[in-house]
Amino acid sequence: MPTHAELERIASVQIHKEEELILRDLGRQHPELSGAERHQAAELIQRNYRGYRERRQMRGLGLDASSRWVEAFKEARYRNLTMPRPRGSLEESGAGPGIDGSPLMKKPSDARSNWNKLGTIVRRAANDEDSSMQSSGEEESEESRRMKAEQREERQKSARTMVLQYWLEMVDVRHRYGNNLKIYHEEWQESNTKENFFYWLDYGEGRQIDCAGCPRERLDRERVRYLSKEERLDYLVKIDKDGLLCWAKNGARIDTTVKYKDSIHGIVPIDSDVPEFKFEDEEASAETARDNESDSSTSGEDEGVRDARHHYTNNNLDSAKSRKKVKHVSPATILNKLLRSSIKENTWIFVADTNFRLYVGIKQSGAFQHSSFLHGSRISAAGLLRIKDGLLHKLSPLSGHYRPPVSSFRAFMHALKDVGVDMSHVSISRSYALLVGLEAYIKTQKRSKKIVQRLIHGRDKSLSPDDVGFRQEEELDKSESVGRERRVLDMHEDGERELNRLNSKFTRKLHIGTRTPAHGNESMEEGYDETDGKEGVNVDGLRKEA
Repeated sequence: MPTHAELERIASVQIHKEEELILRDLGRQHPELSGAERHQAAELIQRNYRGYRERRQMRGLGLDASSRWVEAFKEARYRNLTMPRPRGSLEESGAGPGIDGSPLMKKPSDARSNWNKLGTIVRRAANDEDSSMQSSGEEESEESRRMKAEQREERQKSARTMVLQYWLEMVDVRHRYGNNLKIYHEEWQESNTKENFFYWLDYGEGRQIDCAGCPRERLDRERVRYLSKEERLDYLVKIDKDGLLCWAKNGARIDTTVKYKDSIHGIVPIDSDVPEFKFEDEEASAETARDNESDSSTSGEDEGVRDARHHYTNNNLDSAKSRKKVKHVSPATILNKLLRSSIKENTWIFVADTNFRLYVGIKQSGAFQHSSFLHGSRISAAGLLRIKDGLLHKLSPLSGHYRPPVSSFRAFMHALKDVGVDMSHVSISRSYALLVGLEAYIKTQKRSKKIVQRLIHGRDKSLSPDDVGFRQEEELDKSESVGRERRVLDMHEDGERELNRLNSKFTRKLHIGTRTPAHGNESMEEGYDETDGKEGVNVDGLRKEA
C-alpha cells in the first residue's frame, strides 16, 4: 500500500491535472478571457467541486483517494489469489508465469497456500460492510448512536452468508453463474483428475466438456456482475421525510416500472443514452448480440425469461408421472418452484447489509442477482419488492443466493418502520406464508427425528449396551481424515510386525541370542533372553555358542 505521504502526492498531481483540463476547456469555450482570468475561474470551479465532493463523502455517497487505493489493492490481491493455476506447476525454488502470463511470487507450501486462499475466501463471504459511512450528514445523539449500534449488533448475529453452492460463483474470477458452475463441479467430482476445479474447467482436462444440463456456451455467457464499493453507491436507497424511497445519488423517487433500465451508472430512465454494463471481453461480440436482438425483440425477451427459469428446474419432479410426483416433493423443490415463478421481465430485487443500508436494482437472472450488490458478502435481508413513485407497495422474502429465514424478513419490516418508511400500502407476497410453513415443517421433522433417535438409542442401550458403545465409537470415527489416519497406522503396524518376523527368522537361522538349558539339549525360543538390551549378548558380555 502507498504511504500517507505518497497518497497526498498522488492527490496533488490529480488536482493539478484537473486544473489543466479546466483551463484548456475554458480557453476553448471562452477565448476572450485572459490567462489570469482563466486561472482564477479554474480555481473557483475546482474549489466548489472539491467542497461538493467532500460533502458527498461525508454523507457516504463517495470514496476518497485512499479508500479507492485500499479497495483496488484488496481486489487485486483477491483476484491474484483465486486465479486458477495447475497443481505442482511451480518449483519450490523459483517462480513461473501464471495463466495470464504475469510473473508469480515464490511458491509457498501447498498446505499453507490452500489455507491462505480458504481464509481469504471465507473472510470475503463473511464480511460486513464497515459502518464508517453514514447515510446522512446529520448529527446524532449519544442515545441514538447507542441504539443503532445495538441494532447493528443484532443484525450481524443473524446475518446470512450465501448458500454454499454459490461460493463457486464468488471464487470464480469471471463470476459465472453459480447454478451452472455447480453442474460442472459435479462432473469434476466424478472425474479422475488431480487438477483443481477452475483450472480443470478452463485450461485442463475439462475445457472441452459440454454438460447436457448446461451447455458451455451458456456457462460462459451467464456471468454475474459484482459491484465494487463505489459502483454500489449508484444503487443505494435513502428515506425522505415523507417515508418514501429515493435514490441516494440524486434524490429521485424510485419507481419499479418498465420506464427504467440498468446501466453502468445504476438505474436510469429507459430513454437515457447511458450504456448498459458489459464485461470487457464481451465488447467484441456486442455487435453480433445487437443484431440478434434486433431480429426478434419480443420473442427474445420471452426466450430470455424461459432460459432464466431453467435455473430452478426440478427434473425428477417434472419427469415423474401422476402419483409418483409425490415421492419427489420436498422443501427444496417447493422453494425452486417459488423462485421459478418469481422470474419475470421486470423483477426488482433488494438487499440490506448489516448496517441496514438498502440497495435496490433490476434482477437479470444469470447477470445481476442478490449477490451483485455486496460482492457476495453477508446480508441481513434480501428479497423482491415493488415501488410506485417512492411508495412501497409489495415485499417478498425470496432469494435463491441467500435464502434468508422468515425471521430475517420480519426483522427487516420492523427496521423499515423504525426508520420511518411509509408501510400503509405494503402487501406481503404469498411466498411468505409458504416459507413460514416450510420452516415449521422442517423444524417439526428435525424434532421428530431427534425424538425417534433418542427412543431407539434408549431402547438399544438398555438391551445391548456393549453394541451401542461400539456403534458410537464407529460413528465418531467416520470422517475421511480419521479413516486415512487409521489406514496409515494399520500399514505402519503391519510393517513393524513383518519386520519383527523377519528379524526373528534371521536371528534363528544364525543361532544368535539362543542359550542351552541347564538340563537338556533343546534350544530356547528366540533371542532376547537374559540380555542387557542387546540382541544375542548375555549379561557377561560373551556370545553364546550354539
